[in-house]
Amino acid sequence: MRAMSLALRHELVGLGGVVERNIYLVKRYIWWDIAFFLWTVANTLTIVFIAKGIPAVGGKIDVSRVTTILLVGAVIWAYLGIIFEILTETVAWERWEGTIEYTFMAPLSRPVHLFGMGAFAVVYGIVRAVLLFGVVAAFFTLHVPHANYIAALVLLVVASISFIGIGMMTAVLPLISPEKGTQLGFVAQGLLLVVSGVYYPVSVLPGWMQALAKISPATYALRGCRNAILEGAGITDLWRDIWPLLVIGAVSVPLGLWVFHTGERYAKKHGKLKRSG
Repeated sequence: MRAMSLALRHELVGLGGVVERNIYLVKRYIWWDIAFFLWTVANTLTIVFIAKGIPAVGGKIDVSRVTTILLVGAVIWAYLGIIFEILTETVAWERWEGTIEYTFMAPLSRPVHLFGMGAFAVVYGIVRAVLLFGVVAAFFTLHVPHANYIAALVLLVVASISFIGIGMMTAVLPLISPEKGTQLGFVAQGLLLVVSGVYYPVSVLPGWMQALAKISPATYALRGCRNAILEGAGITDLWRDIWPLLVIGAVSVPLGLWVFHTGERYAKKHGKLKRSG
């Protein structure tokens, strides 16, 4: 029992170390983070202003509702994007800092390393998403008297498990392809969100794309968060979106760990670990 306790403590210390290291990296490059956040705000405003433009061309629609739908879509896009960015650049960050050998040879299991990156990405992403929602919402008059923000946040945390699992799979791309791996990670992110109904209902997609939407965690995160904010849905009401996320997470996390482990062995065997191009 004592041995198990010591082993667990060692792993938790390692996980905390990964999170702390990333906090220091954010502090080091804080002005870049602020610049990218402002770019995200501008990009989100551009998207949400679509709702404001509808009456200008004679459309008959509930502008407040459409504005909220687009805002939730843009915020989820930004949140998922930051998780993909941090996990996909797990290897790239180490190459930039010149610490890749130290990290991959550290007395730290790879699952703890990746979960540490994922935990940091989730906390950082949620703080960023809340700020983004608040800043952009301040530009518009949103009428959401029944909004259940707690339920939306809980759903987003549950969805994060699946996002981390998929992010682990994309994190392997820079390992096996130093030249184009990072770009491929962002391509994967774009493909995932195309079928997830970010700015439009999934029902408008072709049948084969609707089938892909059913295995995308972003589909359920978007639908659940919109129901919580627009309709005031509670946790029990959101169960139809929560249980698919739990299933996808239970599959994607072990699969992501296996994919990364396989890619790491390939990179070490072919001398691609330290290469930057």
